[in-house]
Amino acid sequence: MSQDLRRSSKYGIRSGSAFRVVGTLLGVTALAVLLLITLVRTRSKPLPEIDSGAVEQDIARRGDLTREVRGLGELTPEEVFHIPAPYAGRVDTLKIVIGAPVSPETVIAELKSTEIEQLVKDAKLGVQTAESDLANLKAQSQSQLLAQDSEVGTLQNQYRDAKLKNDRDQVLYKEGLELELDFRLSTNLVQDLSARLDIERRKGGALRDSLEAQIAGKQTALNQLRETLRSRSEQLQSLEVRAGSAGVVEQMLVQVGQQLAAGADIAVVMDPRRLKAVLAVPEAQARSILVGQKAEIQTPEGNASGWVSRIDPSVINGTRSVDVRLDGMLPPGAVPDKTVDGLIEIERLSHVLKMKRPVGTQEGSEVSLFKVSADGKTARRVPVRLGRSSLREIEILEGLNAGDRIILSDMSAFEGYDLIRLR
Repeated sequence: MSQDLRRSSKYGIRSGSAFRVVGTLLGVTALAVLLLITLVRTRSKPLPEIDSGAVEQDIARRGDLTREVRGLGELTPEEVFHIPAPYAGRVDTLKIVIGAPVSPETVIAELKSTEIEQLVKDAKLGVQTAESDLANLKAQSQSQLLAQDSEVGTLQNQYRDAKLKNDRDQVLYKEGLELELDFRLSTNLVQDLSARLDIERRKGGALRDSLEAQIAGKQTALNQLRETLRSRSEQLQSLEVRAGSAGVVEQMLVQVGQQLAAGADIAVVMDPRRLKAVLAVPEAQARSILVGQKAEIQTPEGNASGWVSRIDPSVINGTRSVDVRLDGMLPPGAVPDKTVDGLIEIERLSHVLKMKRPVGTQEGSEVSLFKVSADGKTARRVPVRLGRSSLREIEILEGLNAGDRIILSDMSAFEGYDLIRLR
């Protein structure tokens, strides 16, 4: 009895295992049938076909890759000169109009200032008065010096006569022909005249020094007044406001009759031959720009080369302002405020695998592109890893080899296909 139970149990277990094996085989078979059906359907699904001439293609190749940043901007004067009012005054006349060429000596406007005119009159009167005072002092000095010279001359004659008489009295006294008293009186007179002559000569020297000092003082005062007159006259002349530099009048900021404060701008002059480009560059791209990098400015009439001269540190509406100084001749029609395109060279890569930049690709991304077969009849989707880029080309890091032909056009319409036919 126990043996029969063991046999039944044994056979029961074996039967269960057999059922499981059969189930597994049936599942595998069903999956294989499903895959076969899918494969058949896929193979039977027709491949899309496009005209090879309707899509843009390029060949992967090695070469130099110039990375550039584009910016839109306008031409502006390299230097702008603001012509200020030298002194407060009223605009009497405007001598020039906007757009007129000027030289440094061209009169822009004439101002009128009653205050400066009065200062000039006062200065002239001061000079005239000082000149008259100096002339009077010189005349008086001359008269005093002549009187002093005359006094000295009289004493010199008296001294000479007294000396001659004293010499004669000395001879006669020695010979006993003249009294000693007369000789002594004669000698005393000579000594007295000599002392007086010496005093008068010193008085004459002191008088001359005093008069010369007075004249010098008057002359210094006159010179100062003349300098004041010269300065006032220059102020009056400067009311004829001149351009101060060659160029073209860009703005006239005043009107006839307008009262101006000293330093107020009258006009703006710029040199149309010296222009720069001011470009607006997206802030993310501007980080790669450095002063001194080469640049090219493009206009419909022609291009001009230059270099980055300034980068504005501030960000306005997501862009930074970049100044490009231009070298050489400007293209025809290059005038201030003209809209231009700018290309700034930020890096030059040598001997890299590259291609034209496909539509919608970004540097450093991984994309799938259609690679054309050797016979040109089909194109298969392949994964491609991209590197650095320029505006027109992009570096290939992985997925393609030199000589491979790639479709660059937008192929989003064939999203569900890995293979297409070309005709």
